[in-house]
Amino acid sequence: MLEIIALLSLIGALIVLSLLAIIDLKTYLLPNKLVFTFFCLGILFHLCTDFNNASPIDMALGALIGSGSLYSIRFIANRIYKTDTLGLGDVKLMGAAGVWLGPYFILMALTAGALAGIIHGLALAILIWLKTKSWPNFNHLSLPAGPGFAAGILIASCIMLKNFPKELLS
Repeated sequence: MLEIIALLSLIGALIVLSLLAIIDLKTYLLPNKLVFTFFCLGILFHLCTDFNNASPIDMALGALIGSGSLYSIRFIANRIYKTDTLGLGDVKLMGAAGVWLGPYFILMALTAGALAGIIHGLALAILIWLKTKSWPNFNHLSLPAGPGFAAGILIASCIMLKNFPKELLS
């Protein structure tokens, strides 16, 4: 029974993560209720799998690394650019992802998410260039970070859970 709950929490988390990415693309917001749901599903998953993928300490460290690194970047960038450069929803999302992924895989998610964000930004700049025949001002190019981080979380999750659900059946 616990295996089914673990699998359902993983499927639910993928659905919530997809919703978060879509909502962020449309509104530049990551709703707290969905981020909290993602967080809770991570705790439920690890409880049901007897903490095989991340111990409670790893979950706490992952959350601290995920949210702490983005909060630090936000703090410094906001001071430099004198405006909000990264939303608190992104900080909370990566904290929740840290619960899912632990300290090692949250670093992978942050890196892959940042790379996905760069690719997203370059694709947007190319689209603007194709329409206007001039490059956008990259200092003022705005795009949501959530979809890139969602991609990074998905990549890191796939690597972390490559043996799931086989490990539950053994």
